[in-house]
Amino acid sequence: MKGGECTLELRTLRYFLAVAQEENITRAADYLHVTQPTLSRQMADLEKELGTTLMIRGKNGLTLTDDGMFFRQRAEEIVELANRLERDFVERNTEVSGLITIGASEAVGSRLFAKLVKKFSDKYPLVQFHLYNETADNIKDRLDKGLVDVGLLLEPVDTLKYDYVRLSQKETWGILMREDHPLASRETVSPDEVTGYPLILPLRERVRSEILNWLKREERDLNIPLSYTLLSNAALMVEAGLGCAFCLDGALAIHSSPRLRFVPIRPEHTTRSVLVWKKKKLFSPATSLFIQEINLLCANLE
Repeated sequence: MKGGECTLELRTLRYFLAVAQEENITRAADYLHVTQPTLSRQMADLEKELGTTLMIRGKNGLTLTDDGMFFRQRAEEIVELANRLERDFVERNTEVSGLITIGASEAVGSRLFAKLVKKFSDKYPLVQFHLYNETADNIKDRLDKGLVDVGLLLEPVDTLKYDYVRLSQKETWGILMREDHPLASRETVSPDEVTGYPLILPLRERVRSEILNWLKREERDLNIPLSYTLLSNAALMVEAGLGCAFCLDGALAIHSSPRLRFVPIRPEHTTRSVLVWKKKKLFSPATSLFIQEINLLCANLE
């Protein structure tokens, strides 16, 4: 192969590799969607520019010479490098987009979670979120069915089938009552002090059982005119005078009216929010990045 200045194009290298692969000009031309005379001329120009014979044309097709085999090896390396470089730039410049579905229960952790979503949205503005405000049990059902990607739940949570991050903020249990309730002026209230009043309790079975344990009463011994899933509508019932609601201080509904008062119970009972997602699930690129942000949040909290 003679030395000298060479001005090869990637297209020419790809043409040559196609010919070498097919061992036939006509088949290679069909593969490349060019005419046979055009491809023959390209190969002749290539040999002329390199000053050597790259292939021997025979009745049974084309055979590479020693220079042709050497050139094929180098051409494959150059084309692969060019392809990799092109892929890297495409990935680098591709905007992350997609849809992330969130299920969230009422909790103090919602405030931190909102900041996390905002930070992620600023970083990846083409990503959209769907937010479902649900009970913990409904969120877990959606997670299991693949209808929700990430859930914000309140403990207790069975995390055997979920990866999770436990948030640091405490959620404090208390009683939501009207401002004119006899106990509304108290700084704290014990569970047994409210047993004589109509009570509004959560429907969630595990939480309800825990509250009954605090009250040291059976349901049949209490006046429970209403049970609720989300506090927003139950707070209206409290304001209307139906009863007092056991709830957490993270529920936005406790601030829905100046006529309502939240009084923590004593001794203090707290829980925490947990961000969960299904184990061993193949997520979209956007959701995978979002979960990475959640894990970074966990690292910062520790």
